[in-house]
Amino acid sequence: MTMTSDTQVTPSPRKAALRADALARRDALDLDNRLEWDAEIAAHALALPVWKGSAGPVSAYWPMRSEADPRPILEALHERGLPLCLPAIVDRRMIFRRWAPYEPIVPGGFGTLVPAPDQPEVKPAILLVPLAAFDRRGYRIGYGKGYYDRALGELGPTVSIGIGYAAQEIEAVPDEPHDRRLDWIVTEREVIRCG
Repeated sequence: MTMTSDTQVTPSPRKAALRADALARRDALDLDNRLEWDAEIAAHALALPVWKGSAGPVSAYWPMRSEADPRPILEALHERGLPLCLPAIVDRRMIFRRWAPYEPIVPGGFGTLVPAPDQPEVKPAILLVPLAAFDRRGYRIGYGKGYYDRALGELGPTVSIGIGYAAQEIEAVPDEPHDRRLDWIVTEREVIRCG
């Protein structure tokens, strides 16, 4: 993947092939298993030491297709009193808007749901990040637009936690200089400390 002058990302054929393979494995997972695994992922994520002393805000994503569902994590963090936000793409840039469970969400493009445009923009301290594929070093493959890599670069010191299923793991993501390594990866099987 390469960055162009207007910060768009040109996907590499190798990453595109790895993404397609990992997404096919994820899509083939049984729905009942995924629902059970989402609860296990939530339990693992909520046990991470990153929450101790954190005042947030915490960003996650609204799940689409067969993504691991972070909503149980968000609901538990909301009950703990941590402020939440969800990403939105505005002018080809990822921003984060305040959100809480059961507040309205609206279509945000690319099949996503986002907070209403009138919600205030916030800067998250912790990000729950979706994965198409990942490796044990903490590198990820997303959907190929580079939004999370750019956002992590712009946010500065931020804890990043990849959320996905063990079936999405690959041996090595072909990382490039602009790729941002995650601090943690959480699956239904384990927690991987990366950073």
